[in-house]
Amino acid sequence: MDFRFTDEQRMWHDTLHSFMEKEVGREYTREHDESRKFPYEVYKKMATQGWLGLLLPEEDGGVAADPVMFAIFCEAIAKYSLDTAACLMTSMFTATNISSHGTPEQKDKYLPPFLRGETTFSISISEPGSGSDAAAARTRAVLEGDEWVLNGSKTFCSGAHLPNTTIVIMVRTGEERHAGLSLFLLPNTSRGLTVTKLNTIVRRSLGTTQLYLDNVRLPKESLIGEVGKGWTYIGEHLEFERLSLAASYVGNARTALDDTQRYTKERKQFGKALSSFQVLKHRMAEDECEVEAARLLTYAAASKMARGERAVKEVSMAKVFAAKALFKTAFNGMQALGGYAQLPEMDMERYFREAKHAMVGGGTNEIQHSIIAKEMGL
Repeated sequence: MDFRFTDEQRMWHDTLHSFMEKEVGREYTREHDESRKFPYEVYKKMATQGWLGLLLPEEDGGVAADPVMFAIFCEAIAKYSLDTAACLMTSMFTATNISSHGTPEQKDKYLPPFLRGETTFSISISEPGSGSDAAAARTRAVLEGDEWVLNGSKTFCSGAHLPNTTIVIMVRTGEERHAGLSLFLLPNTSRGLTVTKLNTIVRRSLGTTQLYLDNVRLPKESLIGEVGKGWTYIGEHLEFERLSLAASYVGNARTALDDTQRYTKERKQFGKALSSFQVLKHRMAEDECEVEAARLLTYAAASKMARGERAVKEVSMAKVFAAKALFKTAFNGMQALGGYAQLPEMDMERYFREAKHAMVGGGTNEIQHSIIAKEMGL
């Protein structure tokens, strides 16, 4: 079995990492984390490169990248921050809902400006009373004549507050648990919609929000696909989503470990470098094992998907293992850096904060374990 990248994959990898180092970098990442501002400059630059369309088919203006190439992309863009990666991936995944199930009119309206980097998308699934149990959603849409009327509240809707953003929102249109859910295109300037940004310790650049819908009226044409198919549509891209998250965790974990190694080699205590102390060497060696294992799990899942095979178990395994590897690596980095780890300019505290969120966002570790167990026949 050959674990090496092809020449094309290696060139793609090198191009992306060079872009992240030259066009993004640590200082820009810190600035946007501290200011809680969306990285529009990076978003626009990636749009110019055509990278926002990686998941879209060519007929919709995309490039239809295979799963391995997409994993390489996600690993690279999370190099300095999972939040930076989320600023891109959230819109990219949401655009696939429109591409796969939207009408020609919806595609013409929403996809070209997105691909140009002029607009963003947000996805709204969770509610205050239904997080992991997403199918328990209570926010409702009722058809009145030629309009859908939406009432209820949603939470943890990342990026919904940004200018020129359209939210793909999953709400209840029937009583059936899964077949009673539908997707709608909801402009964030809609009358009756209140968007409140939440003061979270992560997702600072992208931001996450609470939505309140008070008789929000949408035209019938706002429905994506068919009534009652929302749950099915959301589930279609979960393999890609979990693959992207696993890859992004691997990318960020590698940077966290590299930073720890560099610091311990430079920092002297008791007359010698910290890297010479056995306890720190062994911790970093363990981290190296786990980060590399997470990377292999991720690309094994990507390769299976690229062959057109079902990879539900594999992407969940990769996501949960990579999240744990990132958290442990960032935790050990915090310990190695000591008091300096508390300083934003050392970056490690950002890795640590975002690593904790990785164990919850995109499906908690516990949910991933349940999926894996189900795939095992348990």
